[in-house]
Amino acid sequence: MAAKPFASSADLGVKEQTLEVLADGVYALTAEGDPNLGAIEGEDFLVCFEALATPVAARRWLAKLREHTDKPVRYLVLSHYHAVRVLGASAFDAEIIVSSEQTKGLIAERGQQDWESEFGRMPRLFEEPESIPGLTWPTMTFRDKLTIELGGDRGELVLEFLGRGHTEGDIVAWIPKHEILFAGDLVESQAALYTGDAFHFDWASDTLDRVKALGAQQLIGGRGAIARGRDEVDAAIEQTRDFLLTMQRTVGDVHRAGGTLKQAFEATHTALAPKYGKWPIFEHCLPFDVQRIWDEMDGIERPVIWTAERDRQVWDELQG
Repeated sequence: MAAKPFASSADLGVKEQTLEVLADGVYALTAEGDPNLGAIEGEDFLVCFEALATPVAARRWLAKLREHTDKPVRYLVLSHYHAVRVLGASAFDAEIIVSSEQTKGLIAERGQQDWESEFGRMPRLFEEPESIPGLTWPTMTFRDKLTIELGGDRGELVLEFLGRGHTEGDIVAWIPKHEILFAGDLVESQAALYTGDAFHFDWASDTLDRVKALGAQQLIGGRGAIARGRDEVDAAIEQTRDFLLTMQRTVGDVHRAGGTLKQAFEATHTALAPKYGKWPIFEHCLPFDVQRIWDEMDGIERPVIWTAERDRQVWDELQG
């Protein structure tokens, strides 16, 4: 049997981008399983949420957004540190780039390695990589919560760290007036999870409980479709939780039985594929997901840094 192409290296097809207006002055861009983005209008400024992998890619989103508003970008919010979410930041000309303190620490610790890793895994997302000026650094950080007053009758935007999950620094953007939540990669809707830098046990329990407790009526996850109405929102959250709990159970069974990482991967693939196997990035992510949760079960609390070399080693062992 031929080896599977590495990660998403063979995913070269163009994805259709769709901008949707979720409420007055609230916008979301989805792209058939590629990273989602958002924007929220203040009285005389914009807050943008996520930045894509390169300035060239980000400018295409901004051109769509400019069909609706010409307000300047005051805040660019980074939900977490992964390269495909942040390296396009320079296109926004934002006055302030916001992240959690935890995310700023991760950029310092592993930002360059992550850039090299994700460029190898997902080359299509790095459109004109030479346009990237360097690592993206936040200019404003917070530990738990930051509220941005939008002005006029627009209410407020609440940025909040709800617990460790997809990384140790993920934040969400919550618009109480419209009950709209930009959840970043803490929730995926009809898309598989990447958990290579995750804290699986925190994420599947308290963190997702806090996300759910917000009571969003619309939820934009990191990838996949927009969830509308409480039933769809709760379904997206519980889909995310089920994926995590299935990995905990299957990898845990193999680990406790003294099995191998390869056996854990095969058992997890068998358990997840019937429900999630056709969704975006499933085959790409699963080897890295299983390696990370295996490490957690070995007592390695913080994720081992992914390098381009480590990516290939894990892929060849589990998916090659």
